[in-house]
Amino acid sequence: MTEETIQLELDDSGLAPGLPTPAHPRDQVQDVPYRPVEFRDDDLPTALERCSKWLRQAQEWLGEPLDVLAIHLDYDDRQGSPYYDVKLLCNEEDLAGVPIAIRNKK
Repeated sequence: MTEETIQLELDDSGLAPGLPTPAHPRDQVQDVPYRPVEFRDDDLPTALERCSKWLRQAQEWLGEPLDVLAIHLDYDDRQGSPYYDVKLLCNEEDLAGVPIAIRNKK
């Protein structure tokens, strides 16, 4: 049995350069483990809409459903902070573009 290696092009954060970034300045792809992708807003439906839009873009880019391990909802009641914090805990390999690299290698 031989092991195959896959060459990935990653940025300094370990993400594929083509991965869509969340559009709103409050939203972000966080560090490992499980690469939380965070959407923060005072209005929960708005945060969920941005989350949904990013998820659709990321899946279109990936060419398959993104592996979301969990969805976490939290809040921050500190003065001046967005109240809702929605996080998608995503598979690191998907955000690094591994499925794309595997398809391109064939």
